Amino acid sequence: MISGYELSTHVLVVNLLAEKVEQLMDWSVRRSVIRMNGDKFRRFVKAPPRNYSVVVMFTALQPQRQCSVCRQANEEYQVLANSWRYSSVFSNKLFFSIVDYDEGADVFQQLNMNSAPTFMHFPPKGKPKRADTFDLQRIGFAAEQLAKWIADRTDVHIRVFRPPNYSGTIALALLISLVGGLLYLRRNNLEFIYNKTGWAMASLCVVFAMTSGQMWNHIRGPPYAHKNPQNGQVSYIHGSSQAQFVAESHIILLLNAAITMGMVLLNEAATSKGDVGKRRIICLVGLGLVVFFFSFLLSIFRSKYHGYPYSFLIK
Repeated sequence: MISGYELSTHVLVVNLLAEKVEQLMDWSVRRSVIRMNGDKFRRFVKAPPRNYSVVVMFTALQPQRQCSVCRQANEEYQVLANSWRYSSVFSNKLFFSIVDYDEGADVFQQLNMNSAPTFMHFPPKGKPKRADTFDLQRIGFAAEQLAKWIADRTDVHIRVFRPPNYSGTIALALLISLVGGLLYLRRNNLEFIYNKTGWAMASLCVVFAMTSGQMWNHIRGPPYAHKNPQNGQVSYIHGSSQAQFVAESHIILLLNAAITMGMVLLNEAATSKGDVGKRRIICLVGLGLVVFFFSFLLSIFRSKYHGYPYSFLIK
């Protein structure tokens, strides 16, 4: 037998839950990502009853915060939320929200959160577990990676739809037009096509881009760098061998280019038949480039692969 008190309590809970879901759906219809302050967060995300999941992005988007990573992550988050909002399987089982530090500093303090951006999943029942916090540093914040993480946590599979981007097509068309125009203007003298130095430089540019991790950046979408919110220190090299920053790939590219330049100068000094003194200077410059920048590259390798025993000049 259910007492009248229990029945009335159950009715109140059901009505409260229905009211919360209706309000969230109304907000979602207007905007795919629901902006929340401290009061809304505690009412709709933390407080029971709840039969829905909420993915929350904790961020700092105000210009004075100077968080470029937050803006980049927010763009990917918006793509993911829009993909869910306009998909055929959209339902009231999952909502996307955002808490900005300047609108909900009390929420950051309540969760002992000292960095942004951070993505968390709040399940329908119970408290978030460790896996409910997205590993942004290792995986990056691409919408596809977020969708995979959400599928693991909620069994909701979101197919990411990105708005059309014709910049790549336009750039390719301009490049083809430029090359075609150049060939047309030089149609009577195409010896430059057989220039080995030009092809070697183009090949090196491709090699530097690939060996520096540009393709990994394109797939994973990592942040450019990381700024410690406590002391403001900016890190350009990721401390783990499982991830990297965009700035890190640029540094590696420049180091590889400097080492290659040193090897080219050494080869030039050994094969040319010019003045001996000039060749000696070229040799010393080339050797200095190789030794210094290879030492720098090796020190970065040591910082990422902890326990690596070897170093050269630079610790």
